[in-house]
Amino acid sequence: MSLNLSHLKTDLPAGLVVFLVAVPLCLGIALASGAPLFSGIIAGIVGGIVVSLISKSNIGVSGPAAGLAVIVADGIRTLGTSPEGIFNMEVGFPIFLSVVVIAGVIQIGFAFLKAGIIGYFFPNSVINGMLSAIGIIIILKQIPHALGHDVIAEGFDGFWQKDGENTFTELFLAIGDINPAAVVVTLLSLGILILWEQKFMKKIKLFQIIQGPLVVVALGITMSTLVFSLDGFHFSEDEMVGIPTAAEAGGVMQAFYFSRLEYAS
Repeated sequence: MSLNLSHLKTDLPAGLVVFLVAVPLCLGIALASGAPLFSGIIAGIVGGIVVSLISKSNIGVSGPAAGLAVIVADGIRTLGTSPEGIFNMEVGFPIFLSVVVIAGVIQIGFAFLKAGIIGYFFPNSVINGMLSAIGIIIILKQIPHALGHDVIAEGFDGFWQKDGENTFTELFLAIGDINPAAVVVTLLSLGILILWEQKFMKKIKLFQIIQGPLVVVALGITMSTLVFSLDGFHFSEDEMVGIPTAAEAGGVMQAFYFSRLEYAS
């Protein structure tokens, strides 16, 4: 791969914007997938840097995909649940990583065999239907968070929860447990994202550089730090995403999970 510095003037701001948008996206997808937040950062590094370096494409975007969040969450929980029904992240996530490694080897093998044409045998309606269903599930699961109802019961990532509630009944519980601060952030964030997609906004050069998701992240940080410090109008600790640090994890290496192949009878 040759290093071309002729486009550095435009590549630097573009890379900065992608970085600022990708980091919270990677954290959000990791959280929605039920995976450690640090794994979202690793996935972003691999997709944004490693894949870009070895890829021959001039314009490639690779990284965590929100459409797989439900599949990943179910896979981790299934592999980490014992016959007695007890879930253990320390068991499920390393085994899931082994599955990802095996899937990657299979994909590389398909690439050498020029087997990408297999994708054409799957109708677009099937793919669109699957992605639409996953999108609906993600929306339904995020509504309680958007309303500030973050007392999430065990099994929240599935339809039925351990407390007897399900995805739909949890919505009614969330309506009765609204946090005004979360609702304000939700409405403003949705408003900004919708506004940024309007045609007149895309014609303004400044808003082409500064992306909507970046503004939403900055707004959320600012409001939670300054505006929501008032009594009775703030986020609780459970409603904040806690990013792990090296000090908390006992060192950087302690934050890593390694693949583990096991036989489950």
